[in-house]
Amino acid sequence: QVQVVESGGGLVQAGGSLRLSCAASGGTFSRYTMGWFRQAPGKEREFVSAILGSGETTASADSVKGRFTISRDNAKNTVYLQMNSLKPEDTGKYYCTAAYGGSSQTIWRNGGLYPYWGQGTQVTVSS
Repeated sequence: QVQVVESGGGLVQAGGSLRLSCAASGGTFSRYTMGWFRQAPGKEREFVSAILGSGETTASADSVKGRFTISRDNAKNTVYLQMNSLKPEDTGKYYCTAAYGGSSQTIWRNGGLYPYWGQGTQVTVSS
């Protein structure tokens, strides 16, 4: 049973930066695809970014490309989401997710494919 715990959320002004961290335990971390999803009040949950176990392949939503960067440190069992040039529309609760395996051909963007979820960390971007 994999457990993931997010940290690093907070309140930031538009144009600012935050780095989210997600610490995982309970499995062989390098064998898991790790993802970030977010959900704003009144909106559906949406895919943000994901990274394969090796760290060599990533995918991101069009809305965050060029601003957010996902990375991982397999020695520390941790995945990161560096968020730059934040916008008010980036406000929401950010969830870290994990799924065993994965393919460089198609990184999973469907939240239903990730069985392990954290409790989330709130990100609020003020205008």
